[in-house]
Amino acid sequence: MKRFFTVFALIVAVSFTASHAEAKRFGGGKSFGKSFKTAPVRKQQPQQTDTIRKQNPTAASSAKKGLMGGLLGGLLAGGLLAAFFGGAFDGIQFMDILIIGVIAFVLFKLFKAMRANKGTPMGHRESYAGNSPRQPQQQRQQQFRQGATQQQSSGFESTDSDVPFNLPPNFNMNAFLNGSRDHYRIIQGAWNHNELEKIREYVSPALLVDLTAERAKLSEEQHTEVMYVDAELVRADHDANMAQLSIKFSGRYKDNVEGVEEDINDVWHLERDLRKPNAPWLIVGIQA
Repeated sequence: MKRFFTVFALIVAVSFTASHAEAKRFGGGKSFGKSFKTAPVRKQQPQQTDTIRKQNPTAASSAKKGLMGGLLGGLLAGGLLAAFFGGAFDGIQFMDILIIGVIAFVLFKLFKAMRANKGTPMGHRESYAGNSPRQPQQQRQQQFRQGATQQQSSGFESTDSDVPFNLPPNFNMNAFLNGSRDHYRIIQGAWNHNELEKIREYVSPALLVDLTAERAKLSEEQHTEVMYVDAELVRADHDANMAQLSIKFSGRYKDNVEGVEEDINDVWHLERDLRKPNAPWLIVGIQA
């Protein structure tokens, strides 16, 4: 058993070390500039309590099966480990295999939970991996920077009463979010190639100072590729002078050189000066 715990400690150390590597996404995975409290939003719908009650037993049953399957998988993994290491486990008892299986199961659930905290549903791969209708870059940039004015979105509310969700007048939320996903990729490309002049078009002067200093810490060129990305509005507010939006990006990216893949889990805070005609939306804060 002493040898087992030595091997177990090595496995844990290697696992945590490997998951620590990160691809160099825009902003270096750090927080800069302004920060606001945010919360997901939902569209107001009539309550369907009967349907929810009917679905709960199925969900509970599914969770129970998943738990039992995971435990059996952990026990199987423990048995396979014991067989694989052979002499290291001479005289091992069934209780030892049981303990190994439980530990393997706990480790599996732990790593899965760590990734799930920053990830998005797999269904987003097809929806946001470049399969949306393409628009000329200049048109998408105009929608993102000036805001679409074709319709006013309504019927949405924040899941947190302390987080405002007051859309600016004549704001087209769907068109804006579609443009945001495209511009996330554009800005990441500019970050890769150290094109700070292009990034200047999208960020406030104060934020550009922080980003310039952070980018100087990296090598001349990065190789981070956005695999897929989703965008969700998590805060909105405005007054007579200024409009504010917060967008949560979630998805997946990778470093094409190092082969490292990581989850996207960033929030961008944007502001627009309503006193100036056709004023652009500027990123004033990044929360990683």
